[in-house]
Amino acid sequence: MQDPMKGAYSDPNFTPPLSQAVPLGLQHVLAMFASNVTPSIIIAGAAGFAFGGEDMTYLVQMAMLFAGIATLFQTIGFGPVGARLPIMQGTSFAFVTVMIIVVKDYGMGALMGAIVVAGFFHFLLGTVIGRIRFLFPPLVTGLVILTIGLSLIPVGIKYAAGGAAKFQMEAESFGSLAHWFPALTVIVVALVMKFYTRGTPSAAAILIGLIAGYIAGIFTGLVDLGAIGSAISSKPAIALPKFMPYGFEFNIAAILPVALIAIVSAIETVGDTNATTKGGAGREATDREIAGATFADGLGSAVAALFGGLPNTSFSQNAGIVAMTGVMSRHVVTISALFLIASGLSPKVAAIFSSMPLPVLGGGVIVMFGMVASAGLNMIADVRMTRRNMIIMAVSLSVGLGLAQVPTAVQYVPGTLKTLLVSGLLPVAFVAIILNLLLPEHD
Repeated sequence: MQDPMKGAYSDPNFTPPLSQAVPLGLQHVLAMFASNVTPSIIIAGAAGFAFGGEDMTYLVQMAMLFAGIATLFQTIGFGPVGARLPIMQGTSFAFVTVMIIVVKDYGMGALMGAIVVAGFFHFLLGTVIGRIRFLFPPLVTGLVILTIGLSLIPVGIKYAAGGAAKFQMEAESFGSLAHWFPALTVIVVALVMKFYTRGTPSAAAILIGLIAGYIAGIFTGLVDLGAIGSAISSKPAIALPKFMPYGFEFNIAAILPVALIAIVSAIETVGDTNATTKGGAGREATDREIAGATFADGLGSAVAALFGGLPNTSFSQNAGIVAMTGVMSRHVVTISALFLIASGLSPKVAAIFSSMPLPVLGGGVIVMFGMVASAGLNMIADVRMTRRNMIIMAVSLSVGLGLAQVPTAVQYVPGTLKTLLVSGLLPVAFVAIILNLLLPEHD
C-alpha cells in the first residue's frame, strides 16, 4: 500500500509534524555549520585580527546570524525575492581567495563596500540569470569550482601546520607533531563519521571532527580550557549586530573582483536550486524559483555586509540532505534558519568557534576545500574529454593557477587589474568562458 504522506513530503509548502521538523531542521544546521563559520575565521586572520579576539568573534557571530536571515529570504521570501524552497544559505567559499587579497590590500572597510555593491549586482543578475546560463556549461562551471578548492587547499595546510601569517610559518613549532596531531584527528574522525555512520552523525561529520580535534588539542597543549572559559564567560549572552562596524569605503579595485565572483556564485545557486527540486520533487526548478533564489542570494549578501557580515550563497550539502531524506518542506529549513539566528545573536556561541586553534581549523579546512575541488572534478567528469575541452582545461588552469602561484609575473600591471589576475579564480573563469565561446565544437 502506498504511503499517503510520501507525496506530501515533496511539496515545499507541506509542514511535517514538529517531532520530525525540528530534528530535520537541526540536521540541516549541523551539516553546514562548520563550513559557514570557517570563511569568517580565515578572513579575520587575513585582516590581522587576533584569533579568539573580539573582531573574529563578531565576524563568526555575523556569519551565523545572516546565514539564518538569508535562509529566511529563501524559504519565506517576499515579492520576487526567494525561491520558496528548502534552500540553506551560508557564507560563500567562492569569495574567500579574492576577499583575502582585498582585505590585505585595501582593508575591511573597502571589503564591506565591495560586498554591498556586489550583493546588489548579484541581485540584479536574478533578472537575466536564465539568459546567461549558456556562458556556464558544466566544463566552465566545473573548472571554476575546481579552482576554488585548489586555490584554498594551501590555506588548510598552513593552518594545520600551525600558522597563517609569515612569522608563524617561520616559527620552530610550525609543522610540529603538536600541530599535526589535532589536524589529523579532525580528518580521521570526520571520515569515520561520514562513511561509517548514518543520518545526523554522518551529516555533521566535519563538526564532530572539529570537536574531536579540540579534545586532541588539549593533550598537545594547544587548547587552554581556562582561557577559553574566561573568554566565553566574558561575552554577553545576547548582542545585536552593529551597523557598519568596520567603516565603509567604495574602492573600484576592491569592488570589481568581488562583483565578478558574484556571477560565479549566482551560477552556483542555479545548480543548487535545480539539485533541490530534483532531489526532493523529481523536477526541474522553474524560472521564477531560479530568479527568486538569485534575488535572495544577492540581497542576503548586501544586507550582511552593512553589519560586518560576509557574502552568502546556497549550500550544496543541504540540497543533498533534501535528496537523502526526501523531505522538500521549506518550513523545515525555516526552523534551521531560526536555529542559526538564535546562535548568531549569542557572542558566547561565536566565541567557542573563534577560539578554535589553527591546526584544528586546518584539519577541517583540508577536508572542506578538498570536497569543493572534488565537486568541480565531479562536474567535469560528465564532460566528454575531446581535444577541444582538454585544451580549454589546460590553458585556463595553467594561466589562472600559474599567475596565483607567481604573482610577481604581473608586478608591473596596474593595481586593480593585478588584483584580478592573481586571484586564481577569475583568470580561470575568464579564459574558460572565452575559449568555450571561440573554439569550434569539432576539431
